[in-house]
Amino acid sequence: MANSKLKLYYFDIRGRGEVARLILAAAGKRFEDIRFTLDDWPEYKKKAPYGQAPLLEVDGVIFAQSLAINAFLAREFGFHGKTSLEIFKIDEIAHLVEDFVLIVARNFHLNDEAEKTNGILAIKVNDATRYFRFLEKILETNGTGYFVGDRLTLADILFFDVVTGFCSAYVDVTNEFPMLKNNMSRVCGNAGISAYVAGRKDSSF
Repeated sequence: MANSKLKLYYFDIRGRGEVARLILAAAGKRFEDIRFTLDDWPEYKKKAPYGQAPLLEVDGVIFAQSLAINAFLAREFGFHGKTSLEIFKIDEIAHLVEDFVLIVARNFHLNDEAEKTNGILAIKVNDATRYFRFLEKILETNGTGYFVGDRLTLADILFFDVVTGFCSAYVDVTNEFPMLKNNMSRVCGNAGISAYVAGRKDSSF
């Protein structure tokens, strides 16, 4: 995999493509970050086997589905579990995070701006708090500052993306969640992620 040629195709936003970018940044893996506009999407859509992005091209072969892409990259670059149980736990957290992301996505795509604004507040107060309590408990139980094991994994990167990426307007890591705040600092402690985040453009999604 170290010598494989990778191309990541996604819109010029964070969205569903950002976790893959963060994993690759953490790994220090060079890749082509191919970003396009909504107007350009019909041309790139011809490459998409299921009509959706992101897409990951590995040595000329196109793969799709963000959860699968993230899990693949995490395995290949050492950010997945070392044992079957660690893998199980990381996958569990990935699907827990996905449940929250889908709640945000439904509100994000509302056409009524007033309804959307009210939804942001409701999600931040209710849903985000509920899911953050789940995640805080996982960190407390693990006891290392990381969600799984004693090192950076996909689970930590997924949470970091929730707080800094597409869902950022819907969440607030308050002092109620000291372990989550500490976990974010640990993710930022990765040199590759720190450099990538410092250089990426401001975006609300």
